[in-house]
Amino acid sequence: MKISGVFLLVSLFGLLAVPSHGQGSDVVHYVQSLSGSAPSTTASSTKHGHSTTEHLANTFPAVGVPFGMTQWTPQTRLTETKCVAPYYYADTLLTGFRASHWLSGSCTQDYGSLTIMPLTGKLKTSAQAYATSFSHRTETATPAYYKVALPQYQLSVELTATARCGLMQIVAAQDDSLYVLITPNSDQGQGFVQVDAQKGEVWGFNPVHRIYQGWGQPAGFSGYFVVQLERLGSRAGTYSGNHASTAISIQNQKDIGAFLGCKVRRGETLRLRVGTSFSSLEGARRNLAAEVPNWDFQTLVAQNHAAWQKALAQIRVETSKEQDKRIFYTALYHSLQQPRLFNDVDGTYPAFAGNAQRLKVAKGNYYDDFSMWDIYRAQLPLLELLQPRLANDLVQSMILKGQQGGWLPIFPCWNSYTAAMIGDHGTAFIASAYVRGIRDYDVQEAYRLMRRNAFDQPTQQEYLDGKGRRALPSYLKYGFVPLEDSVKDAFHKMEQVSRTLEYGFDDYALAQVAKGLGKTADYQALLKRSQAYRHIIDPATGLARGRYADGRWYAPFRPDVREFYITEGTPRQYTFYVPHDVPGLAQLMGGPAQLEAKLDSLFARGEYWHGNEPGHQIPFMYNYTAAPWKTQRAVRRILAEEYTDGPGGLSGNDDAGQMSAWYVFASLGLYPLNPASDEYQLCAPLFDRATVQLPGGKALEIIAKKASPEAMYIAGVKWNGKKHPYSYLRHAELTKGGRLELDLQMAPVTSWIQPPPPRLSQSSGK
Repeated sequence: MKISGVFLLVSLFGLLAVPSHGQGSDVVHYVQSLSGSAPSTTASSTKHGHSTTEHLANTFPAVGVPFGMTQWTPQTRLTETKCVAPYYYADTLLTGFRASHWLSGSCTQDYGSLTIMPLTGKLKTSAQAYATSFSHRTETATPAYYKVALPQYQLSVELTATARCGLMQIVAAQDDSLYVLITPNSDQGQGFVQVDAQKGEVWGFNPVHRIYQGWGQPAGFSGYFVVQLERLGSRAGTYSGNHASTAISIQNQKDIGAFLGCKVRRGETLRLRVGTSFSSLEGARRNLAAEVPNWDFQTLVAQNHAAWQKALAQIRVETSKEQDKRIFYTALYHSLQQPRLFNDVDGTYPAFAGNAQRLKVAKGNYYDDFSMWDIYRAQLPLLELLQPRLANDLVQSMILKGQQGGWLPIFPCWNSYTAAMIGDHGTAFIASAYVRGIRDYDVQEAYRLMRRNAFDQPTQQEYLDGKGRRALPSYLKYGFVPLEDSVKDAFHKMEQVSRTLEYGFDDYALAQVAKGLGKTADYQALLKRSQAYRHIIDPATGLARGRYADGRWYAPFRPDVREFYITEGTPRQYTFYVPHDVPGLAQLMGGPAQLEAKLDSLFARGEYWHGNEPGHQIPFMYNYTAAPWKTQRAVRRILAEEYTDGPGGLSGNDDAGQMSAWYVFASLGLYPLNPASDEYQLCAPLFDRATVQLPGGKALEIIAKKASPEAMYIAGVKWNGKKHPYSYLRHAELTKGGRLELDLQMAPVTSWIQPPPPRLSQSSGK
């Protein structure tokens, strides 16, 4: 079941996601949920993707509702191993249908999942024995519904799913014996499953283990499940690998599971429903009773389809190019996957940081799986714009984690500390919500937790457990992380220059909250620290470079080679990670003209890599030079070259929707270059018109008046009918609703824009 290099034609792929609903004003039918399940073939991915995983978007055809606890997917990979998604487009064998907690578009791992596999004929319980071929020609994949034929077993299988539960429909094409296998997917040979033939029910759990810091330790909770068949069977038992027995339960052995068997007749439909929970078996039952109270498959499909229609139709785009609509709504679908709902219908959730307690959320919902190094850039700001109530719940969830674990987590996944990646972007996210006026939580408590990360050093044991900023003492002592500090107690070791740049941004973000709360001393100290980038940009080259504690620069300097002091990139690529002070960076380089020249050089050399997040703000930095038209050109080229429809439609790991959220923003003509400010940089919209429905019944209209279909250079901007001579709009302006009109011409224009402010763009903080 290895990935093949041979793919079906994109034109065939376009036929797969055929909806079962009238299209009309429906936008769900534009979503291609198989997109990103095949390796990318874009130019930048081919050049800069240095491993197989970097060529993979690692998305999967998730069936469910936005931000659901559990998503359902066909399964072509058995494992919960790191960096292996449950489904790949080029695989030819299917081994079941998984209730998954895969972090969409990531290189992480699934956890607490279970798989259901129907088969006919003789009972087979080894995956190698029951794996079966399938064809994309018989596959229908939408956000709310999936269907595929299994010709070897003369079955067709359909899936739909709610936030916490799933409903499966199996149709037999011949008289036969039907078996349904239920497997908790523990790679560590742990877990429990029990079957009750009299009730036609199977239940169990799959223990969750930590990743990164504390790797392999118990996470303090499990993936619990209850599976119910619509009618009783005549045979039941359990298995481990290829050994089946009549025992009603089994635990802590390799490849365990339970089966239920019955006779089916040609044309007969057998349904089964599944409840899941992270809290308990009782919670899984309550979730199932609340979300799937009956066996009405078509009604549930319609309900879940309506949930996606509501979410996706919040943005309506108008264009004659149907492909652009497919790409856009697929990107929006991928942007609405995580963070993941973690509480049951009654509010119960597992306490953060693995202490095995169960708590209840006081209001709203509790969420986890924050791919925080990625999503603070655009995906979370997109939610702050579209769904501020949800964004508030996400902030409150971060605060709860900090209170329960003692420290604000850096990258909370698997409901645990991980210390994955670099930076302290939980702080960046909370600050971004704060500056956008999203504050229905204990702001002082949020500040206390953020400040502790920025100023305090955890104990050695806390540090080893993933708490606190990595390399904070060095950063505070020198104003940067010197090369002598190897940052050994981290999943990503070294990467000192990238850490310095990202901590500088995080300090700027926290400074905005300090300013708003009147904490003047903290504000001034943090603002000074936000200038850390000045310590590691070599004035001789104007590029970021490794530096020793005594001030010496690392040699040799290879700006276009992946160096140990840079995170997943090169010094040239990371030089531009100063989103909070682009004018200051330009000044350090010698002025806006030098910034423009260095940006030109990056693109001319083919060194811009869109498939990884640290450069996502780069195209918009031309707005701080005398050539803002180059932002418009660069963005339009990226939209055209780095995204397409079809299974290989993304240029790198989608990382919980960040890659996709970039497309959503940029195609609308906006981007939060500095996500900890309230500004959105302008570029040329891809669409003729877009309407964004905002909370409170307000609407944002974005209208592109094009001199010709391919026009992409801004010649003038109007906001609510008045000339707008700036390269950005503020969040408070957008959320009031209004009309943004952009006059687009074929040739570059610079006269519409006033020069940017000279230094350190700041939000109001209040």
